[in-house]
Amino acid sequence: MKTAYIAHNDCARHDMGAGHPESPFRLQAIAKAVDKANLRQRLDSHEAPMVKREHLERVHPAPYIDQVIDASPDQGLHPLDGDTAMNPHSLEAAYRAAGGAVFATELVLEGKVDHAFCGTRPPGHHAERTKAMGFCFFDNVAVAAAHALENEHINKVAILDFDVHHGNGTEDIFGEDDRVLFGSTFQHPLYPYKGAEGGKNPLTINVPLPSGTDGESYRKAVKETWLPAVEEFEPDMYFISAGFDAHQDDPLASLRLLEEDFHWITREICHWAKRHANGRVVSTLEGGYNLDALGTSVVAHMEALLAD
Repeated sequence: MKTAYIAHNDCARHDMGAGHPESPFRLQAIAKAVDKANLRQRLDSHEAPMVKREHLERVHPAPYIDQVIDASPDQGLHPLDGDTAMNPHSLEAAYRAAGGAVFATELVLEGKVDHAFCGTRPPGHHAERTKAMGFCFFDNVAVAAAHALENEHINKVAILDFDVHHGNGTEDIFGEDDRVLFGSTFQHPLYPYKGAEGGKNPLTINVPLPSGTDGESYRKAVKETWLPAVEEFEPDMYFISAGFDAHQDDPLASLRLLEEDFHWITREICHWAKRHANGRVVSTLEGGYNLDALGTSVVAHMEALLAD
């Protein structure tokens, strides 16, 4: 089984200022952990290309894309909301993050690899169809899933989001699309304060979890909610919004997951994909803000992809 690792140095040039948790140091922590675990030689590494506008327009309307482009500053920082800002390199980083997800999807669809992980930033799952928020500009995983659905062999996809925050952007984009099953496990109440009321579509499987939820309780919730949903839906391809801020050491939330829990959920998704999606899995990085925990959690995630 081959696993692709998609990254690009441009993604580290996006910087929202000193002290911002979504910092370039996140990618440095991941690279350091990957090297320490000697994973590099086992991965099929690629640089993330720039996204094409037509790929973005499948999930974001043209006026919104133009709004983001126009907001890109020549110097300094330009805020898009209270915690999301652009520096002169942010737009290119966002293009790489979305483009990397599309490229990963193509690698898997062409059978060149079985799985792919996009170690890119900025993240994407909070970006709604017409709104940047929560550190996100374009919804990378949604762009990738929409690209997959253009393939004649892909009629249904599942997007599973284990970030500690609800994937409101992905739900906003696909919440009424009967080709997409969207599952999100998240701490409640917590930013973006959405999702707990349930989705409009029975294919939206939101799983709000109370503060302090540990790995055992998390696994039980996944088995009771996501598993029967994907078994019934039988998607042709799986996408993961891989946020690692549900780790017990993360500063922005208070769930109590550990590295072995991220390994477990990744292996579960890979097993589901083998049953009815020819093993096709594409994963995109979302949150995770304790640098040590982020690095070791991503390694656990990658090891599960490689072990499938």
